[in-house]
Amino acid sequence: MNIVIAAGGTGGHLYPAVALAREFLRQEPRASILFVGTVRGIEAKVLMQEGFELAIIAAQPVMGLGVRGAIKALLSLPLTLWQSVKLLRQRRADLVIGVGGYTSPPVLVGASLLGIRRVILEPNAYPGMANKVLGPLAHRVFLAFESAAGFFTSSKVRVVGTPVRQAFLDQKPEVPTDSGGARRQTLLIFGGSQGARAINTAMVEALPHLGSMRAELAVTHQTGEADLGRVKAAYEAAGFKAEVVSFLFDMPRVLRSADLVVSRSGAMTVAELAVCGKGAILIPLPQAIYDHQALNAQVMESAGAAVVLPQAELTGLRLAQTIEALLRDPDRLRVMGERSRTLGRADAAEAIVQGCLALVQDVKR
Repeated sequence: MNIVIAAGGTGGHLYPAVALAREFLRQEPRASILFVGTVRGIEAKVLMQEGFELAIIAAQPVMGLGVRGAIKALLSLPLTLWQSVKLLRQRRADLVIGVGGYTSPPVLVGASLLGIRRVILEPNAYPGMANKVLGPLAHRVFLAFESAAGFFTSSKVRVVGTPVRQAFLDQKPEVPTDSGGARRQTLLIFGGSQGARAINTAMVEALPHLGSMRAELAVTHQTGEADLGRVKAAYEAAGFKAEVVSFLFDMPRVLRSADLVVSRSGAMTVAELAVCGKGAILIPLPQAIYDHQALNAQVMESAGAAVVLPQAELTGLRLAQTIEALLRDPDRLRVMGERSRTLGRADAAEAIVQGCLALVQDVKR
């Protein structure tokens, strides 16, 4: 079975696709899987680490870059469609999966022209433009949230959750200790696959207000490339034990070990928090198209699994006060974790793969 997955740009698009690819190989070890992405996103770096093959097309984003950027992207569509059709023919694809973003449209349209079975995955509470446009071309639409169902033909929709990598389900949490063997509480700060300058700055400003917790707190902070030096220097100056990195490849290990998470609220992050049963302070990206991160965060907050801090109201003092209040209330953290876990779907990848296999087998009969 030959599977082509159009996913890339951000971790929110790529990591659900990686989870699906792993599950396909578990259920169909002889399956051939090709990812299609661009040079703009994180896919080359991540897929090399994950061991998957990547083909590059010239797709460009339409949304968020103004009129000139949108015109440039639209003019590139004939080329990217030709590239996609060529790839699909070469791979003799049996199934194409789109996970949203600007890579998906030419690959899904190409699959439609060639009569290849087509599936889309929408991990957000409010679907993105690419998936809404591609919905009529898809044979199945797999959703993470019931709230997105109204945008697609009901007979195609399956609400299954967001697929997460098996490592989030298998790994045991590590327990950091101080030099005397006493357990430290662990705080993870994560601004998405490329980091978040607003969160980085707020945390730097929060450190002086968290001085009373310095000896009992272990911090892991993913900053993105641009802010690495600045943030690392701030932790060193404040005397905190901190692992400050530009990118976290082993997110399952770090997340499962965390007592509290400070993060954006992209679909993948929310799904991983839920399957690991973690409470969080969520700071939605205000520039997210359709404000989907705010909607994702509202789902967590309504369930009692998160505290939402809008970026417009974010200060170092407020972030420090919220972190300290939660870490000093273990009963509240435990309840937040339990409620977070109720939102998780550990079987999402398995359900999607089974649905895809049934779809392809119907064609071959």
